[in-house]
Amino acid sequence: MRPAEVTDRDRRERLAPPAVAVARPLHVGVIMDGNGRWAERRGMPRRFGHRAGAAAVRRTVETAPRLGVETLTLYAFSCDNWSRPAPEVEALMSLFEDYLGRERKRALREGLRVSVIGRRDRLRPSLLDAIAATEAITAGGRTLHLRLAVDYSGREAILAAAARQPWGKPLDRRAFERSLHEAVHSPLEVPELDLVIRTGGEKRLSDFLLWESAYAELYFTDRLWPDFSVDDLEHAVADFARRQRRFGAVTAAPSSAPEPLAEPGMVLTIPDLAAPRRSRRARGGGS
Repeated sequence: MRPAEVTDRDRRERLAPPAVAVARPLHVGVIMDGNGRWAERRGMPRRFGHRAGAAAVRRTVETAPRLGVETLTLYAFSCDNWSRPAPEVEALMSLFEDYLGRERKRALREGLRVSVIGRRDRLRPSLLDAIAATEAITAGGRTLHLRLAVDYSGREAILAAAARQPWGKPLDRRAFERSLHEAVHSPLEVPELDLVIRTGGEKRLSDFLLWESAYAELYFTDRLWPDFSVDDLEHAVADFARRQRRFGAVTAAPSSAPEPLAEPGMVLTIPDLAAPRRSRRARGGGS
């Protein structure tokens, strides 16, 4: 290779350290959207898109610790997804069970802790057994805490946590958050959610970690989930590092002296209110 050539790996290695050194998201949530569309665009049944998405899961899980991520929550199946065609739901449940069985030894070897959050009363017994075995075997993992949200709803989780609170007493935030974790079978020691990534071009949370997303940064990409690459994840983390997170505060105290309306010698003009206003479309705000 000539000295002037730069490989994708070189670019990744140059990008990753600044993103981690400046600011790193300890907890990243991913709404993995676009599997079905990925398959349909290739003339294949939707279930093939879900299987292709499993490769993107592996890439993301392998890369996240190098970028400083400690907890990764992947939105795999929402409570509303039960309304999808029965064959697709069955294929997804089989995929989850196969994934847990296949990746269990790898997770143990690589120091991953795997948890499944969400309802469990509607999951089939064989999947419940796979969840219990995987969580028990990987409980000591320290490299990355991987949480898979299966049959999960942020609204249902909040309602379930509220129902656990003592009646007639003021709500305690920490106690409520403990109940929120317990309602979805999540371990309690989970850091605040820092970054939510959504693939597939949509720009909404879709009932994902609603309470936890209160101050999370949001990152949207048109990339369909099976195509989500190492470079895409690095770009999302680098974008996070460039943002200012103020949590309702300000970065610097305002000056006590009021700012002048204009510099000396500047002439202020008042717009003609009777003049026609430009539309949003004319200003470039719509298409």
